[in-house]
Amino acid sequence: MTLWEIDIYPSADERDAAADSLIAAAADLGLASDLQVATSRGFLIQADFNRDHVELLSDQLLCDTVVEQAKVDEAGADALSQPPAPGLSQLVYVLPKPGVMDPVAQSTMTAIADFGQSAAAVRTFRKYWLPELPPPLFDKLCNKLLANDAIEQVIVGPIPFEQLSFGKPYEFALATTSIRQLDDAGLTKLSKEGQLYLTLVEMQTIQKYFNELGRDPTDIELESVAQTWSEHCSHKTLAGRIAYKDEKGERKFNNMLKETIFAATQEIRKSLGDKDWCVSVFQDNAGIVRFDDEHNIVFKVETHNHPSALEPYGGANTGIGGVVRDPMGTGMGAKPICNTDVFCFAPPDVDPETLPPGVLHPRRVMNGVVSGVRDYGNRMGIPTVNGAVYFDERYLGNPLVYCGNVGLIPQQHSFKEVKPNDLIVALGGRTGRDGIHGATFSSAELTSESESLSGGAVQIGNAITEKMVLDVLLEARDRGLFNAVTDCGAGGFSSAVGEMGEKIGADVWLDRAPLKYDGLSYTEIWISEAQERMVLAVPDHKWDELEELCSSEGVEATIIGRFAPTGRLKLFYYQEAVGDLDMKFLHDGRPPIVREATYQPLPVKPLKLPAAKSCDFAGDLKQILGSLNVASKHWIIRQYDHEVQGGSAIKPLVGVLNDGPGDAAVVRPVLTSQRGVVVSCGMNPRYGDFDTYDMATSAIDEAMRNCVAVGADPSQIAILDNFCWGYTDRPETLGSLVRSAIACYDMAIALGTPFISGKDSLNNEFSYFNDAGEKQRISIPPSLLISALGQVDDVRRCVTMDLKKTGSKLYVVGKTFHELGGSHWSLIHDQPHGAAPKVNAAMAKSTFASLHKAIHGGLVRACHDLSEGGLAVAAAEMAFAGGLGAELSLDNMPHDEAAKHPISLLFSESNTRFLVEVPAENEKQFQSVLAGIPHAAIGTVIEKPTLTISLKKTKLVSASLDELKQAWLAPLDW
Repeated sequence: MTLWEIDIYPSADERDAAADSLIAAAADLGLASDLQVATSRGFLIQADFNRDHVELLSDQLLCDTVVEQAKVDEAGADALSQPPAPGLSQLVYVLPKPGVMDPVAQSTMTAIADFGQSAAAVRTFRKYWLPELPPPLFDKLCNKLLANDAIEQVIVGPIPFEQLSFGKPYEFALATTSIRQLDDAGLTKLSKEGQLYLTLVEMQTIQKYFNELGRDPTDIELESVAQTWSEHCSHKTLAGRIAYKDEKGERKFNNMLKETIFAATQEIRKSLGDKDWCVSVFQDNAGIVRFDDEHNIVFKVETHNHPSALEPYGGANTGIGGVVRDPMGTGMGAKPICNTDVFCFAPPDVDPETLPPGVLHPRRVMNGVVSGVRDYGNRMGIPTVNGAVYFDERYLGNPLVYCGNVGLIPQQHSFKEVKPNDLIVALGGRTGRDGIHGATFSSAELTSESESLSGGAVQIGNAITEKMVLDVLLEARDRGLFNAVTDCGAGGFSSAVGEMGEKIGADVWLDRAPLKYDGLSYTEIWISEAQERMVLAVPDHKWDELEELCSSEGVEATIIGRFAPTGRLKLFYYQEAVGDLDMKFLHDGRPPIVREATYQPLPVKPLKLPAAKSCDFAGDLKQILGSLNVASKHWIIRQYDHEVQGGSAIKPLVGVLNDGPGDAAVVRPVLTSQRGVVVSCGMNPRYGDFDTYDMATSAIDEAMRNCVAVGADPSQIAILDNFCWGYTDRPETLGSLVRSAIACYDMAIALGTPFISGKDSLNNEFSYFNDAGEKQRISIPPSLLISALGQVDDVRRCVTMDLKKTGSKLYVVGKTFHELGGSHWSLIHDQPHGAAPKVNAAMAKSTFASLHKAIHGGLVRACHDLSEGGLAVAAAEMAFAGGLGAELSLDNMPHDEAAKHPISLLFSESNTRFLVEVPAENEKQFQSVLAGIPHAAIGTVIEKPTLTISLKKTKLVSASLDELKQAWLAPLDW
């Protein structure tokens, strides 16, 4: 069998785009300013093909002959090693590591077969020719730009093709793990080195279980328990027993999540009685709420932080792919209608020389994460309509990647039930080594060695496969071909089958699982987190029709077991019993985690404000507009398709040039109806530096007011929580999380806003040793994302934030307080003190209801919430988004006495505030609707493209819209 190499280059008259990108990246990172490089991409094909057939494949399938040219030869031929230009003497190949999912190679295998002959194996590679460089610079280029050690290998010079592995058959050998005689030190060592990441108490519990059985566990049994008991799958910290102490006293939780987040929802639902619009909460892969007479709406937001830190593209790619499968696996399967994504990065201008070992540069992380989310959503045909980006130097070791999906499901398909003796059917992608230990890996902190030790935990996605699975799944659902479905997420088959069969039992035949390549052991098959896979519970008499449907659509469906009513999980490999666990032990046997948690609020230190006469308010405004957290994210947004499916009513960017920062997205899920879904988010980790209670309530308030600002009914908004925290074994770190959960309970109850789903990601810390041998730790700030799901009766009543017409009056709604702690004004002036914004929940509820009434009544032309940067930033954004100027006077602005300083009036980030454009003829009616709510007319929309803001006839700000907009656009105008 011959190994053929096909190299594909840009044609002579085409630029080498990959080379240009590499040169620019090297300059950005300060590695080289005048680098010369040439690139190609290529394929290795192992097959009994003659040269003519390989050249046919190259011309007709692999190479775009309009803009590319190809070289074809047997692998290792001298002609393929010749540099394409003088002076480029160093040849570098970059290939996926053995076992890493290669979607292009997988698709190529299928396409080659369509030409009438099948290849035995295909691998892709990238090829670089570099000049002779000093070894340190050459190594940096290879490690920081050409390849990612988590998933790729670098080979310098011609490849030793005889050493390339295309997969070998697996030779079965049942492995057991000696655990019964281990002491505590041995158990701890096994947990860490085996990447189980279980506590000593948990390891002792497993030891006791097998001691009672009189045998040691097989490797697959131990892995099954570790996956099921992982923090990622069981949320054992937040759902555990916690003794919490703060300035108000002590409080004990038996299950902190149930007694805060869950409890709030249950109390709200009870108060609604027969008007309860929640359908399914905290019991399926995603939350479900009622939408119209025929449909319900499904919503879930997940995180994919650790994988994205190691391999940004693959981590984010499978983050969005994984969360799309959550609605697909909810009830009997929902149709995904839109995505939302929130990212937290370190600033992109970090000096590369200061990076700790094992940390990717933030700019590389940003590029990888954004392109990973872009490619998956766009290729699946799901619009990305909402999101946010936060920058903080503490995300250097652990970027955060939140991915969310909203789905539409017929009401009658909102629930599922596995029946005894249903077939276990694997649907979709094949199983490989990608993603092994992903669930347990996500429970551990990252270190400088994680990239090389945990690369297998990174999954690689294939959006086209998932789109095919989705189409088949929805058709099978409508034909009634299965009883239940769930996705293969964290833990792979072990979690999916284990959870579906928890109340019944399951027999699994692992040898029947379709594999991407030879060589996987039975344990790897069981715990692999390879993507694009769903598990169905199928009655015997429905199997033939399901198999025929899947075959007709090119989607693989395979019976891998049966839900047997034994109460046990039994695993087989070619009739050999390799695992046998009691379902009760697996799901209920984990010992409760008992934690100590403390929180001591920091004393509020007054923030000293300069004399007004010495302030450059316009300069401050431009500096805030140009700060990373406020600046335009158009570079990211414009890479996403937010129009696909045709339902987007309000898009991420709005205004006359479609470049203003919208508050929330509005989507019509049913195109024959004007009823809409509203998606927004709220988050500000900086407030957590002052008090995580205020951070949590502010996040809920922001998510709510973003929804209300476009027209959502505040009485029917559901919210989701995503807690991302540091190492919660420290009482003070866990205490800050518990405090925020208590705040979530208080705020949800006060607003009548139920939580319907959520997710936590803990231990987001990075540790390394500095040059002096001292252990250093980078912990993320407490980061709570609140995502909101609202509804509107008629999307035609919605409003956007851009100013619409000269002569309109501008009203501020809500009261301003002297709350500059964690504000953007404080950040640009390096002011660490002050008070973070608080929320008056009762006033917030009344304000939201009144403003909604005004918007719904057609009294409002534009509305923008006041958040990052306060009033001045909101006014600037509304003005340049609409291409109209504004004249404001702060004389009558509702404010607390302590907030009378112009800095507070302009830049305070107090909650529950809006800037609203009201037609002059609607003023009296608007004021009537807002009676009892702090509000005031503070300005007018003008034709002249300027923003002026005055106080007591003193002009504080006078700037052209163009200079304000350019300041806002510049930082991320990549």
